[in-house]
Amino acid sequence: MENEVLIFGLTVEEFSSISLKVCFTALILYMLFIIGNLAKESKAGRYGTVWMFIALGLGFVGFVSKAFIQKIMGIE
Repeated sequence: MENEVLIFGLTVEEFSSISLKVCFTALILYMLFIIGNLAKESKAGRYGTVWMFIALGLGFVGFVSKAFIQKIMGIE
């Protein structure tokens, strides 16, 4: 099962790695859209919008920075 080809010549591990990166990137972009829409609908203003992006965006910023730190330190 290790060398089993799934689709387009990719193994299960390669497919899951690529799909995780693509889907997670799409999810982050969608979350940024939601935060921007929330700021617009609540009429937060420029200062409020900045704070909304900082406060609500820290979750995925931490997750992405964790991946960079692991890559830099060689922990995989």
